[in-house]
Amino acid sequence: MMKKWLLAAVAACFAVTAWAQEAPRYEEGVQYERIARPVPTTTGDKIEVVEMFGYLCPHCNSFEPLLESWTAKQPADVQLVTIPVVFGRSWEPLARAFYVADLLGKVEETHKPMFDAIHKERRNMRSADDLADFYADYGVEPDNFRKQYESFAVSMKLKQGDAKARGYEITGVPTLIVNGKYRITASSAGGHEQMLKVADYLIERERQGN
Repeated sequence: MMKKWLLAAVAACFAVTAWAQEAPRYEEGVQYERIARPVPTTTGDKIEVVEMFGYLCPHCNSFEPLLESWTAKQPADVQLVTIPVVFGRSWEPLARAFYVADLLGKVEETHKPMFDAIHKERRNMRSADDLADFYADYGVEPDNFRKQYESFAVSMKLKQGDAKARGYEITGVPTLIVNGKYRITASSAGGHEQMLKVADYLIERERQGN
């Protein structure tokens, strides 16, 4: 029994050493930034990766397919949390719509189509009625959408999202936050694909307890 334990310990040691040797050398303050006051996570014992995004943002639209592919490859100890950012009045209706979809269990079904509707089809999404028409195509009754859109639950989610954005010190999107501690942007990482590579690096650091 003791021999098996020692072999397991040696193997774990080699695994950590191999990771340290093979991992890219990313620097705090260069490819990513440490958040001055870490923000509590909501994913329990899982490593939380938050995507701060906006449906109106063309960069978020370009990033989405990369993020979707990356997310599908993550192990069970990593969880993606998606939060819409409100940078102005025109952003709020779409943030509210996201939270309605979240409450109704429709985000997975409607997230990419919403990006497509805005950036490919050039659909007008400025009002609750415009958005109700869009979600009706995905089985959401328009009156129910409007009711949820103005609900206390959605308003609270909007306030919580704004509080998170302030805590993360968000200045642009898309932005990734790893475990409430680290902020990654395209400008710091060197592009959208690099954002995900830096996220992988930080996830492994968190996994190893560094």
